[in-house]
Amino acid sequence: MTVGVVTQGQTAVVTLSEEASSNAFDAVSMAAISAELTRLMDDSEIRSIVITGSGRVFCAGADIQSFKSAIEDGTAADLVATLTGILHPLLVRMRADPTVIVAAMNGAAAGGGLGLALACDVRIASTKARLASAFFRLGLSPDGGTTWLLPRLVGLQNARRFLFEDQTWSAQEAMDLGAVDEVVEPEELVPRAIRIAMEWGRWSDQSKRSTKQLLDSQSSTFFETQLEFERMLITESSRLPDFAEGVASFLEKRDPIFHTLDESE
Repeated sequence: MTVGVVTQGQTAVVTLSEEASSNAFDAVSMAAISAELTRLMDDSEIRSIVITGSGRVFCAGADIQSFKSAIEDGTAADLVATLTGILHPLLVRMRADPTVIVAAMNGAAAGGGLGLALACDVRIASTKARLASAFFRLGLSPDGGTTWLLPRLVGLQNARRFLFEDQTWSAQEAMDLGAVDEVVEPEELVPRAIRIAMEWGRWSDQSKRSTKQLLDSQSSTFFETQLEFERMLITESSRLPDFAEGVASFLEKRDPIFHTLDESE
């Protein structure tokens, strides 16, 4: 699989491309995806990322042929551990990073590819997109954060039925359930995803990072705990230059110009 990157201003468009394998990944290509997305999240000039696929598939997850070869030579468990050992830390970083990440789902998303899409901040789907888990068909349990991310979007029982019934959702079904935010025609997909990425990415890094943390924590904490977490993060935000810039721009009736956080902030 190749990982192509094109930048438009402060937005990077990442395209996964390996049509022969339905944009599936092996250990090498999974490492390449992780390295490229991590590089972009580390780049202070990039405020948002769009992830899409080439051809008819967004990302089919792990390459089945690599599974077959690993089963034959007795290294299947090692391969699965390697793949999740690369994918899972990437998803954790995506959920916590101030960089806004938009999935532009051009086609089918399955397995770990579905997890990659679910971990994004927004999911825009082409009318040709399909969502599938595929884990049960392979005799596996889910990975890629599916059991954590999907219930938060569609509810526990809808997620349970999706997995246990090996369902495939159309783009419209996925939007109706809450797994996808918008459905657009194929030619509108990437332009729409870029517009959203630019719109969401323009805000203060501290605002984006703290809000991601707060939204991910809210369903597993008590109200009082969440209030204390909010108090801590808004107090931290008030110490940074972006707060002064936000107040000044509001009073001066202009758009704010926020700076990018470095790793020490």
